[in-house]
Amino acid sequence: MEVSSHHVVLFPYMSKGHTIPLLQFARLLLRHRRKQQTISISVTVFTTPKNQPFVSDFLSATPEIKVISLPFPENISGIPLGVESTDKLPSMSLYVPFTRATKFLQPFFEETLKNLPEVSFMVSDGFLWWTSESAAKFKIPRLVFYGMNAYAFAIPMSSFKHKLFTEPETESDTEPVTVPDFPWIRIKKGDFVHRSQSGPATELFMDQIMSSNTSHGFIVNCFYELESPFVDYNNSSDRPKSWCVGPLCLTDPPKPDRAKPAWINWLDRKGEEGRPVLYVAFGTQAEISNKQLKELALGLEDSKVNFLWITRKDVEEIMGEGFKDRLRERGMIVREWVDQWEILSHESVKGFLSHCGWNSALESICIGVPLLAWPMMAEQPLNAKMVVEEIKVGVRVETQDGSVEGFVTKEELSRKVQELMEGETGKTARKNVKTFSNMAKEALVQGTGSSWKNLDLIYEKFCSREPNDANKQLVE
Repeated sequence: MEVSSHHVVLFPYMSKGHTIPLLQFARLLLRHRRKQQTISISVTVFTTPKNQPFVSDFLSATPEIKVISLPFPENISGIPLGVESTDKLPSMSLYVPFTRATKFLQPFFEETLKNLPEVSFMVSDGFLWWTSESAAKFKIPRLVFYGMNAYAFAIPMSSFKHKLFTEPETESDTEPVTVPDFPWIRIKKGDFVHRSQSGPATELFMDQIMSSNTSHGFIVNCFYELESPFVDYNNSSDRPKSWCVGPLCLTDPPKPDRAKPAWINWLDRKGEEGRPVLYVAFGTQAEISNKQLKELALGLEDSKVNFLWITRKDVEEIMGEGFKDRLRERGMIVREWVDQWEILSHESVKGFLSHCGWNSALESICIGVPLLAWPMMAEQPLNAKMVVEEIKVGVRVETQDGSVEGFVTKEELSRKVQELMEGETGKTARKNVKTFSNMAKEALVQGTGSSWKNLDLIYEKFCSREPNDANKQLVE
């Protein structure tokens, strides 16, 4: 039997939330390869020197995946020396110059491509718009990855098509408007990023969109059954096709045995006591003021719910002496890195107060934990709408003025925490999320799962080209 050897290049954006799912996709490619009889796949991941240790460690169980580092540019205005990922930026206001600086990687990327085996297709982050030029130069089909779901693509696309926010009466950021293609959905101008008509952020956004529209398709970290109307809508347009290949978090290998950290022991005790726990975490990018953080702490205290809170800030210093003592039995605050999957999987955890970044939301759905959605930036407001209004696996935290950037009071937070953990809405969300959790696992079942079949189609489309004779081998 003749086996064709094919080579796939992956280039994630230098942000953990973008990098991790593409590395999980690399694992999925290898898993799928092992089940194929006629296709052999090798994978190369591009990154930069400061990001390579994380990437290599993440892929340590799959050493056959090659990792190549390209030198990150120095002396970029506003970017501290040595910063090569967004979680190390002093502020996310530096996102635009940081992302623009990645274009300096292009000549090194192209020089390396010359010396690699022939590439069947490339998957690069949509933020790395310039990789489309490199792909075209080497005649490599490029697929785009944004780390977003189909809903977060479809709603802005429909809104743009129907010019929803161009009329004077929709100038308010908080005035809801019906989306014509989805008449059951009402959206606010403030739910979108890139609202200004000009400026560096908008120019970068347009460059990214234009390069995406010239691609051969989109890789989506979701599964068809979760958002089928929106996947179908995206694929009914003239835009490149979307392939749902997730949930990619389900490709992670089993964790090695290790000593339990203190927070897992604490969760164990809560389980023995029969006390449900709310997990609280907002990712690495969220910027929360001390005033808002104090209100959050008071809201958690007032809710009387047990909680495990992951934060980089010193809450006790902000709250003053006595706060930790008041919550010693009911709350635990952790300032270290944690394994979020391990925490969400713990039987004591019955809710997740989250910024609704898609990776976190999808992990929660896969495990079967309902969400308390508090979006703060990017496409998170759209994720929150989907979680709460479409699939009904969560409760929404509302700001005082209705804007994404607005202030959340302790009363609002306490009320919504109780609603999720103890109320009827929470019970419904808990029931729904268990159903979707089962669907998520089915999507990646070999041969029958919708995401597995989509990967079949990707191979069929992009690995049907005959590689060079040097990439062919005979297997008896």
